[in-house]
Amino acid sequence: MATTTTSPWPDTSTSAVPDAPFSSMPLPSEDSHLPLDPNPTSPSPLLHVSFNQDHACFAVGTDSGFRVFSCDPFFQVFRRDFDRGRGVSLVEMLFRSNILAFVGGQYPPNKVMIWDDHPNRCIGELSFRSHVRSVRLRRDRVVVVLDLKIFVYNFDDLKLMHQIETFANPKGLCSLSHGAASMLLVCPGLLKGQVRLEHYSSKKTNFIMAHDSTIASFALTQDGLFLATASSKGTLLRVFNTADGTLLQELRRGADRADIYSLAFSSNAQWLAASSDKGTVHVFGLKINAGSQVKDTSRMAPDAVWSQSTSLSLLRGVLPKYFSSEWSVAQFRLVEGCQHIVGFGDEKNTVVILGMDGSFYKCQYDPVHGGEMYQLEYHNWLKPAETHDQIL
Repeated sequence: MATTTTSPWPDTSTSAVPDAPFSSMPLPSEDSHLPLDPNPTSPSPLLHVSFNQDHACFAVGTDSGFRVFSCDPFFQVFRRDFDRGRGVSLVEMLFRSNILAFVGGQYPPNKVMIWDDHPNRCIGELSFRSHVRSVRLRRDRVVVVLDLKIFVYNFDDLKLMHQIETFANPKGLCSLSHGAASMLLVCPGLLKGQVRLEHYSSKKTNFIMAHDSTIASFALTQDGLFLATASSKGTLLRVFNTADGTLLQELRRGADRADIYSLAFSSNAQWLAASSDKGTVHVFGLKINAGSQVKDTSRMAPDAVWSQSTSLSLLRGVLPKYFSSEWSVAQFRLVEGCQHIVGFGDEKNTVVILGMDGSFYKCQYDPVHGGEMYQLEYHNWLKPAETHDQIL
């Protein structure tokens, strides 16, 4: 059971409310921005990196604190360093607001700290009996993921609303929808390869046996209508209708096993991006729509999902499944061995790739001809010229 301690929330007349835009916070060009790092030649190793809910920004946990960056245009919005502690192992933004949740810093690893950057202080905390694996935020909920359990809290008063038991979840897998009218939470079920869907508006719980192997990654569309999953094998990605669990599409990343680091839908749900330890980011074309049907594939068994664009379609059922798979439309090659996550950019047909080596890539793909993506931007946020600091 978690224990809760809160301090008064900031006055909602200020810019520190959860949905306040970044424009209300000090930007690098303003006099009120933080002073330069007094020791810029020693960049902090990265412990964690994550996009915000719409991929417009990202947050980084380091061995000294955390930083927040804008993706378009690329710049560091703010940085907070602690004068003691073990580093920030997890950090989660709430859209483009002043509100974050983090684990670490000068606090123990079994506590989630809710931080408001407008007054530069913690405004709430949640304590647990074991280490926290991940945190997810909505404007009305805080979700904390442990190894075998998930806790759902009301954001306003941090009151516990729900508890969920899961299969072993060392990666802290959990996804939330972000529609104002309803909330969908997706997490591992109690069986290997199973995902659990909690529909809070209808008070329904559904289960999908998505894979034979352990779930490695999944992602929801913003409205929660569609779910993409990957297993520990990393060869096949599957897209489901969350309303009834129907399999809509099956996509092949490759033939060799891979550790899928991240999955992401485009805002219009026409594209799905995936990153893995193979060093390649893939973008797949999707055939899903508001009707949650993909021609006839939604009625096919998983082994029969077929790419109608393949030239081998006349041989369906004769050739092995490998040859009839739907492959990625576009790819971008990275250095193997470094963990990267991917999201879609604000510009049409672009992706943003973040690496645990401090790399930031913005790439464009051709939706018609596909092939290798074109690199539009590259930055490294660990460079001294891009570093600002405040000791707390």
